[in-house]
Amino acid sequence: MNFRIPILKLRDTLIVSIQWELDDQTAIQFQEDLLNKLHETSARGVVIDLTSVDFIDSFIAKVLGDVISMSSLMGARVVITGIQPAVAITLIELGIRLEDVMTALDLENGLDKLQLELEA
Repeated sequence: MNFRIPILKLRDTLIVSIQWELDDQTAIQFQEDLLNKLHETSARGVVIDLTSVDFIDSFIAKVLGDVISMSSLMGARVVITGIQPAVAITLIELGIRLEDVMTALDLENGLDKLQLELEA
C-alpha cells in the first residue's frame, strides 16, 4: 500500500486526516509532503487528525514525533486530533512526548483551538 495522504489548505492552516494504518513508506512520504507543503504555502498551523488510526508501531510513532518537531522548526503550530487510546499508550511507552503540542478530541475542536492560538 503506497498511498499519499491528502494535505488540504484552509486559510493559513494545513489539514491532514489520516484515514488508514500507515506503512513505513507512506509515513516517510507523508513527512516529506507535509514539510514541502509547509514550505510552499507558509502555513502557520497544521492539524493532523488521527481519528481513523487505531494502532501505530514504533517507526510510525517516531515519524509522527519527527513531523511535529520539524513542523515547529518551520514555524507552524501543530494540533493532533482524535488520538485513540492505543495510539496514546504507544506514544508514551516509546517516550514520544507531545508536551508542546496541542491536542483535541476531534477535527472541529482542533481547528478552533489552533485558530485561537494563531490569533494570540
